[in-house]
Amino acid sequence: MSIVSRFSARAAESVDSIISLEEVSVTAVSPRKLVTVQELAGPELQALSTTSIADALKYFAGVQIKDYGGLGGLKTINVRSLGAQHVGVYIDGIRITNAQNGTVDLGKYSLSTLESVSLYNANKLDACQSASEYASGATVYMRTRVPKSDSLSLTARWASFHTYMGRLNAQICHNGWSAFIDGEYLNSKGDYPFRYKSEYEDTVGRRKNSDIEYGRIEAALFRGGFSSHIYYYASERGCPGGIVRRLSDKYNNVGREWDKDCFAQASYRHNFSEKFEFKVNGKYAYEYLRYCTDYPDNQNTAKVNNHYYQHDAYAALSGAYFPAKWLSVNVGYDMRMSWLDADLKRFCPVRREDQKAVIAAQLSYRSMRVAGSLLYQHYKDHTRLKVGAADPLSRFTPAISIGYTFKGLTLKAWYKTIFRAPTLNDLYYTQVGNRNLKPEYTRQFDLGAEYNFISPGWLASVQADVYVNHIDDRIVCLPLKGTYTWSMMNYGKTYCRGLNATASGRYMTGPWNFSLLTSLTWQRDLNRTDPDNPNSYNKPICYSPTLSFGITAIAAWRNYSLTVSELHVGERMWSYADPEDVLKPYNNVDLKLSAALRKFLISLEINDLFDVQYEHIPRYPMPGRNFRLTATFTL
Repeated sequence: MSIVSRFSARAAESVDSIISLEEVSVTAVSPRKLVTVQELAGPELQALSTTSIADALKYFAGVQIKDYGGLGGLKTINVRSLGAQHVGVYIDGIRITNAQNGTVDLGKYSLSTLESVSLYNANKLDACQSASEYASGATVYMRTRVPKSDSLSLTARWASFHTYMGRLNAQICHNGWSAFIDGEYLNSKGDYPFRYKSEYEDTVGRRKNSDIEYGRIEAALFRGGFSSHIYYYASERGCPGGIVRRLSDKYNNVGREWDKDCFAQASYRHNFSEKFEFKVNGKYAYEYLRYCTDYPDNQNTAKVNNHYYQHDAYAALSGAYFPAKWLSVNVGYDMRMSWLDADLKRFCPVRREDQKAVIAAQLSYRSMRVAGSLLYQHYKDHTRLKVGAADPLSRFTPAISIGYTFKGLTLKAWYKTIFRAPTLNDLYYTQVGNRNLKPEYTRQFDLGAEYNFISPGWLASVQADVYVNHIDDRIVCLPLKGTYTWSMMNYGKTYCRGLNATASGRYMTGPWNFSLLTSLTWQRDLNRTDPDNPNSYNKPICYSPTLSFGITAIAAWRNYSLTVSELHVGERMWSYADPEDVLKPYNNVDLKLSAALRKFLISLEINDLFDVQYEHIPRYPMPGRNFRLTATFTL
C-alpha cells in the first residue's frame, strides 16, 4: 500500500474521532536593528502602571520626562539631552507636529488603543519610509492596535484626588475590513497634598489649580495596506504655578488653559511586485489653544488672555526598489504647510512651507549590514509683517549605520547629523522672536552591541550603547534688553557622552509567565558654551541626571498578574547661580495587580508606593502615593 493510500485509510477511520494536540508556544527573535531601539508591546505594555505615553516612555534608557505635576501638567520627552524639539513623535508612521513651539504634549495620548510604543535613537531603517522619518534626532513610534474580532467594552476608573474616568471601545471586523471607535472622558480636581522641604523652609499644603477635564474620541479603519485614523481631544485645565513658602494667596497662579486638537490621517502601502513598493501618506490637523491669566487673584503674574490657532496639511510619497536580494533603495518626498494665527498685539499670521526629500540605501551581505541616507530639508515662511519673514533655510544632512551579526551577537555603529529649524514662536513671538536665528545642529555618534538568547521557555536580550552628542547653536531665551524684555538667541554648545543599557528576560513554564525588564542610563551632559565663564563652562546641563535606572518585574499566573516597577533618577542641577541648586535624587515604586474574571478585567494600581516627595521642575511637586481602580467589561 502506498503512503497516500495508508494516509487516506487512517483518515477514513478517524472521521468521527477527535484528536487533541498539546499546546505549542512559538517564539522568535526580531530582526537585528542597525540603530538603537527600545519597545514595549502587548501584555508588557498593558501590565505597566501607566495612563499616558509619557508614563510608558519613562521606563526607557536615555529618556528624561519633564512633567509640571498632576494629570493636567505638560509632559514632554527629552532623549539623550537633545531637547524635546529634536524628538519626533509618530502615530502609525505619520508625525504629530506643532509648528508653534515644536513640542508634543504626551499627556494627551492614551495607551488604550495602542499595540506598541517604540523609541528609536536616530530613526527607523525600514523600506518605504517617508522623508520626515529621517528628520529627527530620536523618534517615538506609537502603533495602533488592529482589531481581530468584534467586541464592545466599557471601562470605569476611580482614582485618588477626585479623579473619575469612563471609556467606551467598540471593534468591528467584516469582509477584510476592521475598525474601532474609542471614546474617553476624565475629570479630576488634582488637589494632591505635598510637602516641600529645604534648608530654609518646610511647607506642607495641597496643590491648587491642578484640575483637568477632558474628552477624547478617536476612530480607525484598516484593510490590507490601507490605514486611517481620526482623533479629537478637548480639555480645560488649571496651570498651577510654583509653590512658595506659606502658600500666601497672592502667589497663586490661577492660569487656565483650553485645548482643542484634532487630526485626520490616512496611509496606503502597495507592492507592485517583489522589486517595487510605494506608500502615500496624508494628514490634516487643527489645534486651538487659549491661555488666560487675567484674574483678580493674580497679583504677581502678567495678565494675558491669548488665543492661538494652528492648521497643518501634510502629504508624502515614498517608494522602495529592490534591485537585488542584498540591496534596497528608498526615496521619499514630503510637503507640509502650517498656518499660525493669534490675537496677540502686533502679531501677524504666519505660513510655513516645509519640504523634505530623502534618498537612502541598505545593503546586506552575509552577516554585514550597511545603511546610509541623505536628507534635504527646505523651510520658507510667509508673513505680511513690515520687517518680513525669516530667510529661507535649506540644508543637506547625512546619516550612516553599519552592523555585523555573529550568532546571537550584533555589533553596530552609526553616525547622524541633523538640525531643527527655529519654531514659529522662536522667530515671530511678539517682542521676543528673532528672525535671524540659525538652526540648531546636532551630531550623534553611537557604538553598540546587542545579544539575544533563546531556548525552550526562555527568551533574553541585552543591549548596550556608548554615545557622544554635540549640539551647536542652541536656541535659548535670554534677557538682552533688560530684566523684563527677553529675546531668542543662538547661544550654547553642548557636549554629551553617555551609556545606555537595557536587559530583558522572559520565562514561561506551565501557567506561569515571568518577565524582567531593566534599563540604565549614565550620562555626562556638559555646557561648552563660554570658556571664560567658570560658573557654567564644563558644568552639567540643567535637569540632566548623571545616573538613572528602571526595573520592572511581571509575574502572571493564568488570568492574574502582578507588576512591580522601580524608577531611580539621580541628582540634577537646575541653576548655575548656586552649585547647591540641585534637585534631589528619588526612587519611585509602583505596583499593579490585574485579574481577568470571565468578561471583567479588574486592576488596582498603587503609584509611588512609599510616598516619596520629588520634583521634575523646581517648586512643582509631583503627586505622592496615589491609587487607581479600573474595571473593564467586554462583550
